[in-house]
Amino acid sequence: MSEKKVHLKLAIAEHPHTSAIRNGSIPIEGVDAEFITVQPQIGAFRRMVRDVEFDVCELAPTTYIIARAYGAPFVGLPIFVVRRFHHAGLLVRPDAGITSPKDLEGKKVGVRAYSVTTGVWTRQVLMDEFGLDSSKVTWVVDDEEHVTQLKLPANVIHAPAGTSLSEMMARGELSAGFAAAAGIGRTGAPTGGWKEVEADYPDLLPNAAQLEAEYYARTGIYPMHGTIVVKDSVLAEHPWVAKSLYDAFDTAKKEWMAKLDAGQATSAGDKKYLELRKIVGHDPLPYGLEANRKTIEALEATAFKQALTPRRMSISELFVDPHA
Repeated sequence: MSEKKVHLKLAIAEHPHTSAIRNGSIPIEGVDAEFITVQPQIGAFRRMVRDVEFDVCELAPTTYIIARAYGAPFVGLPIFVVRRFHHAGLLVRPDAGITSPKDLEGKKVGVRAYSVTTGVWTRQVLMDEFGLDSSKVTWVVDDEEHVTQLKLPANVIHAPAGTSLSEMMARGELSAGFAAAAGIGRTGAPTGGWKEVEADYPDLLPNAAQLEAEYYARTGIYPMHGTIVVKDSVLAEHPWVAKSLYDAFDTAKKEWMAKLDAGQATSAGDKKYLELRKIVGHDPLPYGLEANRKTIEALEATAFKQALTPRRMSISELFVDPHA
């Protein structure tokens, strides 16, 4: 490692387990870190995949995998700073005749963008666990995809200009839609910036919490978001940066977990991970390749099945082992 620190621009969102890195109380060894705040973080996704604006960036994992498949000059580190399951959140109209995932076939379903990670993980569950043929669903989107090279499959269509997905759902033009990603919410729920249409739609899977626990126990798949990527050029010149980044994130997470253990972390995000501990164990944010191999393989496989990537990709192509 050089005596002189390497100046890097990092676009990482504020999380309880990353704040100590962002405020400098946990340094990144050998790195002079310049943190760029982008709110919401989704803005950084597009700036990274389209313009490679940052040296290190937090990206949605599906966005990253698609970008990498199309030759993006940055690579993932096995650091996943957001996790959650996806059996809940796909809402259906009560009059649509949908009682099981297979009933979505032949129907129109709203999602903000086809490649949004929430939608991809939910489709993975519906396809692999319930036998849904995703190609028989018409997915209706009202936003552009982050990766401009992505060619959408024929069963993905755009909502008419000036029409929100929530409005289409209210009029019965959609049979189902994603609560968060499509801006389709229950009565009084925030809809993420889309025109709000008050409604109270039931979840496709009403026993989602039970299904999530059973799914994890059986498969070991724990859906990740918030994937940390770093420019290939940075690692080519300074390969030690991968381990420096990993060690800083790991240290910050361990300090946060100690606060969880002591009852000192009480934000809504902290409470979410305390609940997830009941399913996944003491560490609700596992880092490292081996701890995440099944999850990475599942997302890569389903991205290809869902026609999001033009080819299959290996873990070694997608992620650098910081301890290699």
